[in-house]
Amino acid sequence: MGAHDEQPVVPALWIRHDSEILPLWWERLCAQMGPQSASRYAAGLFDHDRRRPIAQWFNPALNAALLVAIETGPEWPVQRFAVFYAPPGHGFSKVRMDSHEWFTRTPRASPTEEEAFAASIVSAEAFLRVEMDFL
Repeated sequence: MGAHDEQPVVPALWIRHDSEILPLWWERLCAQMGPQSASRYAAGLFDHDRRRPIAQWFNPALNAALLVAIETGPEWPVQRFAVFYAPPGHGFSKVRMDSHEWFTRTPRASPTEEEAFAASIVSAEAFLRVEMDFL
């Protein structure tokens, strides 16, 4: 199979944007929960763009987004990446997937933070491929 026969990793309509968390996340979370509850959700991830690493995809035509980010508080001994989805138009949800976590007390033991992050990106890209089949 040649390079031109290979499927793209994610659908072409989705643009990778990892520099800062899109305002869309905060707007949708506030609409769903209210600002006070939203600021506590996922250790303030959506109102304080400080937890790294993140991976993010945006589809401007659909006004939809997908985010991979750490969902646990920094004080927890087990850290976990989650995939969050903002579907076309409105709303917000956490995508249920395999647990992509690592242990802060043993940072060099597998799975490491880097391994957990890479695995969560694979899950996010698989979700995008499936989601595009339904849109």
